[in-house]
Amino acid sequence: MVYITSWDDFVEKSVQLFRADPEKTRYGMKYRHCDGKLVLKVTDDRECIKFKTDQAQDAKKMEKLNNIFFTLMARGPEGNIVSRDYFTNQLIYPMQMSPFIYLFLVNRDV
Repeated sequence: MVYITSWDDFVEKSVQLFRADPEKTRYGMKYRHCDGKLVLKVTDDRECIKFKTDQAQDAKKMEKLNNIFFTLMARGPEGNIVSRDYFTNQLIYPMQMSPFIYLFLVNRDV
């Protein structure tokens, strides 16, 4: 198990791990209220990476990572994680929208 200290490196390695073997890759999280620590874990049973934080602002980043995984699961491992806003015609990333809006847009792209 490897703890990644940089959030961007953790997201990048998590996406690479998922794209390499989407059938076996799992994502989990554990929050210990008494310590105030959040641990995110991504594994494919061969490689395991973790990110640990005690910062409240990182909980928002966790939601962004969930949205990225929603995108990869819905569109496939080679799918594009960028979508287009139908109202403004601008490119948006999953981390910029709520999961409900994202799922609505994914279903419209099909």
